[in-house]
Formats: sequence, structure tokens, C-alpha cells
Amino acid sequence: MPLPDLAPLFLTLRLATVTTLVLLVLGTPLAWWLARTRCRARPVVEALVALPLVLPPTVLGFYLLVALSPQSPLGALVQSLGGPRLVFSFTGLVIGSVIYSLPFVVQPLQNAFAGIAPRTLEAAATLGAGPADRFLSIVLAQARTGFLAAVTLGFAHTVGEFGVVLMIGGNIPGATQVLSIAIYDQVESLQYASAHLWSALLLGFSFAVLLAMYTLRGGRHAGLGR
Repeated sequence: MPLPDLAPLFLTLRLATVTTLVLLVLGTPLAWWLARTRCRARPVVEALVALPLVLPPTVLGFYLLVALSPQSPLGALVQSLGGPRLVFSFTGLVIGSVIYSLPFVVQPLQNAFAGIAPRTLEAAATLGAGPADRFLSIVLAQARTGFLAAVTLGFAHTVGEFGVVLMIGGNIPGATQVLSIAIYDQVESLQYASAHLWSALLLGFSFAVLLAMYTLRGGRHAGLGR
């Protein structure tokens, strides 16, 4: 059997890497705020973050397509400023993936941050530790399991996306055709051997990352129990 086109695989890995990094930058302060705030707007923000968990991907993708199209105010503004095209482009894929995978990064971080005792941070502050020192030496150390889960779930979920990326990115080989869309395209053209190869790869990858996450988390819990 001839080697399959590897472009969808590389594009998928690039998209998952960029999306995960963006989610860590945006999701960490958001999760910290959700874990610590007593603001009345917190349930509203939590519902918005969790919305992709229950919303059909095609619905989210459709509204992103409408909101980011060149005819929309946002899309027209970005293009008038010389920015990139937001739909049917890699930039659009990143925006859609960040929104769709947001709860898979924010919720593990929020749970991890909520488990950090405020007195620990207050004691460090009284000893002269600044905000950056407290975050690096206490928050990162005590929430590393949450960060591990966030990175794993955010990356794996982005790799497996289909509906959102199809709606906002289309099916452009070499530009927006990620692995899940390539599989759909191969099934549509009756290329079952290639579809089976990529599907088996995604199945094995998904199982491997979850197994690694649960193994590391189990080891940490066992270490804490000793």
C-alpha cells in the first residue's frame, strides 16, 4: 500500500500544539479567577466556558463562521487592519479549536487551583514572596496534576475535532484539512484502507495519552498516600 499523505497529520499536530499553548495562556488566569472569585457573575462565566461540552460542534462552528466571515464586523475590521483571513484558514482553525477545547483546559485547572489552601499563599506572602514567586513555587507545584490533565485533554481533544474545524475551516488539502476531515474525505471516496490507517492511529493515540495521564496521576496519588 502506498504511503498516505502526511500533510493532514502534520497540520493536526501543529493545530493541537498551537491551540494547547494558547489555551494555557488564556485558561490559566481564567481558571484562577473562577477558583477564587465570589463574584455573582461566576455561574454565568462557568456556563459559557462549559457550553462547548453540550453544544453540537456544528452549531458552534456555524456561529463562528458567521461571526468571523469577511462580511461580519469583526472579520471586516481584522481584514481592514491587514490581519489574516479568519475563516477557511489556519487562524480560523485555531480560534475555533481554542473555544471548543476551552472547558477541557479550564476545568482541570480550576479544580486544581480550588484545592490550594489560601492560608498557604497568605503565609508565603507574609514571608515576602511576591505574586510571581507564589505562583511559581506554590501554585505550579501543587497544581501540576491539573496542568498535566489540562495539557493532555486540550491537546487530545483538539486532535479529534471534526465538526467545528469542518465548519470554520472547510476541507482544503494542505491548508485546513486536518486528520479527522481527511478520514471523512477518504470514506466519502471509498478509500477505506487509508481511512482505517488514520482511524487506528487516532484510536491508539487517544488511548495512549489517556493511559499516560491516568498512570501519572495514579502515581502521584500513591505518592501522596505514602
